[in-house]
Amino acid sequence: MERRLVAILAADIVGYSHLMGNDEVGTLAALKTFETEVIEPTVKRHNGRIFKRMGDGYLVEFSSVVDCVECSFEWQDLAINMNQPLQFRIGINLGDVLAEDDDIYGDGVNIAARLESIAKPGGVSISGTVYDQVKRKLPYKFLFTGEHQVKNIADPVRVYQVDFISRTSSKGSAIQVKKKNNLRTLLPFLLIFVGVLISAGFIYFKIKVNESFSADQNISSDIVNPRESRGASIAVLPFKNLSSDQEQEYFSDGITNDIITDLSRFHELIVIASNTVFSYKGKPANIREIGQQLNVQYILEGSVQKVGNHVRINAQLIESVDGTHIWAERYSQEYSDIFELQAEIVKSIVAALAINVNQSERNLAMRKPTKDLDAYDYFLQGSAHYYSRTRESNHIAKEMFTKAIAIDPHYAAAYTGLGFVEYVKVGDGWTEFPIRALESAFEYGQKALELDPDNASAHRLLANVYTFQNKYQLAIHEAEQAVELNPNDASAFRQMGWVLLWSGQLDDAITALKMSLRLDNESISHTWLHLGTAYYLKRNYTQAVNILQKGVTKEPGYVGYHILLAASYAQLDRAKEAESSAAKVLHLDPFFEVESFGTAYRDQTHRLSIVEGLRKAGL
Repeated sequence: MERRLVAILAADIVGYSHLMGNDEVGTLAALKTFETEVIEPTVKRHNGRIFKRMGDGYLVEFSSVVDCVECSFEWQDLAINMNQPLQFRIGINLGDVLAEDDDIYGDGVNIAARLESIAKPGGVSISGTVYDQVKRKLPYKFLFTGEHQVKNIADPVRVYQVDFISRTSSKGSAIQVKKKNNLRTLLPFLLIFVGVLISAGFIYFKIKVNESFSADQNISSDIVNPRESRGASIAVLPFKNLSSDQEQEYFSDGITNDIITDLSRFHELIVIASNTVFSYKGKPANIREIGQQLNVQYILEGSVQKVGNHVRINAQLIESVDGTHIWAERYSQEYSDIFELQAEIVKSIVAALAINVNQSERNLAMRKPTKDLDAYDYFLQGSAHYYSRTRESNHIAKEMFTKAIAIDPHYAAAYTGLGFVEYVKVGDGWTEFPIRALESAFEYGQKALELDPDNASAHRLLANVYTFQNKYQLAIHEAEQAVELNPNDASAFRQMGWVLLWSGQLDDAITALKMSLRLDNESISHTWLHLGTAYYLKRNYTQAVNILQKGVTKEPGYVGYHILLAASYAQLDRAKEAESSAAKVLHLDPFFEVESFGTAYRDQTHRLSIVEGLRKAGL
């Protein structure tokens, strides 16, 4: 027997038994005519060979996988547009097969037959090996349907449906349709390229946003349309943990966060923050709905499987509007190469989006956080516990970050983690010594910057500490540094917005807070409160009410929203609503005192403006 690599096309007729039962003679005549006039000449034109006929089915081999897919297009196009009763399913695989005389055997053939049974009537399903070869050579769209476990095949098979975009055309030859498809396929990439050129000189922070902030729209559409922004927009959905050990969940979450962080460093991208995308964890992923909800052009999803020292990562990039797969890859390497693996994924995504990234940013994004993988593992565990935001989990996070540093004393990110552990003790009231905790947080932030001056999270940590210490100008400077290094850090924009608001720079505060919500509108972080307050201080009370009501839906039990709503309703002379909000304030905080509220505002006229509204509301 001879071995060779070939593309196999498997086809059969949909509902053949039913057709034969209704009209045996007519069905056989139609099949003979279609075989003679369509199948045989089409296969011949594309350099194929029919090596097996099975009544209602055909097996065809091609030396070129491109020819094979092109043949399937013409086959289905003619079957649909000709006035005849036969409808086909087609499956295509590329594999190593055994050939003897005129017949072919092996898994390569079996997989093609299994893919044919998966295909839709009138459709074509292809394996991942076929997709990898034709994705950039043919003008068709490929829709990923997942990994399928097929009969008698040990490993799951990646399966794609081919969308020829010719189903609505009843006139014109296959070649004419393909020319139209070429234009349709190129158009989105041309638009992206033009968008990148337009946005190249756009300063990331001074993004002009829509000032109309209607209550019945999502924040993402209120802030900025991604197609009019500084570049393409993407959301990285939480990678699925396929390991049998559920304790490895932190590892898949950590990989997701790392990819988000790496992508965030590219100024040409808008990257949705992890807090928002993790709200989709464990839920069925409807790409179009998620794209609309987050207002992003692209979705990256994937899975992680860690077995011993071996890691397999699957990743796929999808156009959210129509579900088109832009790029998909499978990575399988030793755990020691995890950072190279992440860097490879990021580079592939950026290439797929046709974004021109300068070399300095590329080097920054691909920087390895540590050379020791045990330290990295402890860091991931520490991050998972920190984001749980309980007093106990915060203590465990400190232990994990400390272990990471014990292994790698030069691990800047771990020092930043310790700094946030200390800072959150103050913010959440978990310490009797807040001044000491803030000093420790500051020292950890400084240490992190000594080790890595380009650590955006360390600058954000210092901004938080300076804000608590009422050192607003220093806080603004550190937040600006964080945003410069990571223009997709929602927390940095949020912190910048808070301190700009308290320092009296209302317009800049609104811009920063809107950008924070554009990147992350899921975090429980009172951002809606600060944005609503900024509009209140600009005396736009109607806008303030609309925004504060959005905040109430996120955090109904947080008294701050009801405090500002009471003041806003009072200024609008909506007495009943002001009274109702004031009652909620006293229910949530029976010891609330007007005079102690708003002491963070540097401009006393702003504080007095809020006090005036609260007094008017009856508080």
